[in-house]
Amino acid sequence: MRFRSLLAAAALSACVAVLAVDAHAADAARSAPSSAKSASSTIAPPDAAPGNDGPAYGPELQGFDYPRPVRRFEFTSQGEPLHMAYMDVAPDHPNGRTVVLLHGKNFCAATWEGTIERLTAAGYRVIAPDQVGFCKSSKPQRYQFSFQQLARNTHALLGSLGISDATIVGHSTGGMLAIRYALMYPQATQQLVLVNPIGLEDWKAKGVPSLSVDQWYERELKTTADGIRRYEQATYYSGQWRSDFEPWVQMLAGMYRGPGKKDVAWDSALLYDMIYTQPVFYELGKLSVPTLLLIGQKDTTAIGKDAAPPDVRAQLGHYPELGRAAAKAIPQATLVEFAELGHAPQMQDPQAFHKALLDGLAAVSANH
Repeated sequence: MRFRSLLAAAALSACVAVLAVDAHAADAARSAPSSAKSASSTIAPPDAAPGNDGPAYGPELQGFDYPRPVRRFEFTSQGEPLHMAYMDVAPDHPNGRTVVLLHGKNFCAATWEGTIERLTAAGYRVIAPDQVGFCKSSKPQRYQFSFQQLARNTHALLGSLGISDATIVGHSTGGMLAIRYALMYPQATQQLVLVNPIGLEDWKAKGVPSLSVDQWYERELKTTADGIRRYEQATYYSGQWRSDFEPWVQMLAGMYRGPGKKDVAWDSALLYDMIYTQPVFYELGKLSVPTLLLIGQKDTTAIGKDAAPPDVRAQLGHYPELGRAAAKAIPQATLVEFAELGHAPQMQDPQAFHKALLDGLAAVSANH
């Protein structure tokens, strides 16, 4: 299919892998990239995984194919001309609703491939953008990254498409952005869906030390496929590994093999600083829209975890507790827990994940 060249984009170094904040992905078995489907059920031991060799991609993922046609939203922000890459996928039999899929720190719009297929088959129009600083979108070198700014960019994109009301789905760092979007644009948010979002705790307040942008940058320059793979196996997939996970490792690693490595690493450093310094945790009680929490219980993600003292590290990333606390804090919340899944349930068990997602979307449709 179109994922033959799947192997590139923004990632973590062996160190940053441990700090990685996002587990965003594509589907595992039936929703895996077609280039990997034939082996999607195989379990590959870590020592059998490929090393650090692989394709090199451009700073905007040039050379890497997306599952659907990619469009560009051109706009000016902070005095700079920018563009956001996005997919706009129409269903054969529309049900009148639009779903916006927001990727995480270590993922791209392409990794929502299986979710796009399931949603459009159910009648939803799907918009899947790459945020500025990520994947196929602009990599500005002097940009004030904030979740407010990314929410404004996303709202402008939807406005350009004539979309005034949508369900916003955010995974990992995309969950932090989705929360900010729903807080800023409640009238434009029909429903909020949070898939193992980060930001359900304040790492800084819990004692995780600050890293400067320069420190993040040095870490990002050391990004390798092996470091990404180790982190993803431990955190995204709760120790499991399958061959259909590998394309997403290469997707991340590929931009760090390409000619734009330094630009990619710099924007990644700016984005890590944004995530660490802009918690959404304290505003969960202000959400006014129906919210569905889809939480893999074996997730342990926490930004800066490896830089924290052992006693602090032990208190971080307890997703069973974090998900339940968030469900209590958010006024109109529904919590679905996946007992055996990690940070990327949509990749690890797409069948269970998509059933819960579609059931949750249908529940809101029935009540409105």
